[in-house]
Amino acid sequence: MKLIECPRDAMQGWTDFIPTETKTAYLNQLLRVGFDTLDFGSFVSPKAIPQLRDTAEVLAGLDLSTTKTKLLAIVANLRGAETAAGYPEIRYLGFPLSVSETFQQRNTNKSIAEALEEVARMQELCQQRGKELVVYLSMGFGNPYGDPWNPEVLGDFTRRLDALGIGIVALSDTIGASTPETIVPPFRELTAAFPRIEFGAHLHTTPQSWREKVEAAFSAGCRRFDGALGGIGGCPMAADELTGNMATENLVLYLQEQGVPTGLDMPALAEARRMSAAVFAGH
Repeated sequence: MKLIECPRDAMQGWTDFIPTETKTAYLNQLLRVGFDTLDFGSFVSPKAIPQLRDTAEVLAGLDLSTTKTKLLAIVANLRGAETAAGYPEIRYLGFPLSVSETFQQRNTNKSIAEALEEVARMQELCQQRGKELVVYLSMGFGNPYGDPWNPEVLGDFTRRLDALGIGIVALSDTIGASTPETIVPPFRELTAAFPRIEFGAHLHTTPQSWREKVEAAFSAGCRRFDGALGGIGGCPMAADELTGNMATENLVLYLQEQGVPTGLDMPALAEARRMSAAVFAGH
């Protein structure tokens, strides 16, 4: 079981700028919890995501001396990937590849065909630099634009990624559109068809829908889950104020109920939850 904590996703759409020292202190606390991976920041245009313009400064302040947690940074293009790959502390580069043509244009100003070409170049870069590329299939459970979606579409995208040697693919519920009926078939079919790939679930939920979504993905074989403490955040390019990230505390609760060890330091997690409430207070 791998839990990926995503403070980057929680912060990126936040209107008020969170001071660099506040971000750094919060992330250092999250590093003490024992998550598999920390999605800590992004190397994208500060005009697109002004909240994360200080990612390099935050990274410089992180204490990685005693943590087993690996760092992941989101990139939107090859230039961002080259920047991120220059930091030895960063293990994973994450790229959002939409299965919706409309959203790919909105999110990265590229067509799907152009994005796939860039993914190939990013994968070469990662292999050269000793990094791993994580591809998020955004709008992975449907989209509001009428673009084609079904498990076969996800399979087509995954075949292309598998051919490039990409080892981690996260199905991403960008707008909270998923239901158990749309979650179970893709995970069951993809995990059987592509045993070399580790499939993750990046689910956005309402407070009422989290359990059925986690249960569906878990029952279908998913063992990699993204979350954010407090369920804060989501995609600013496809915002719905009622739909946030999967709350990490709910993921932990579900796994405890299933008797699945999380390996987390629970007192450190409790302190991180307290800090999260302070970081995002008043919003």
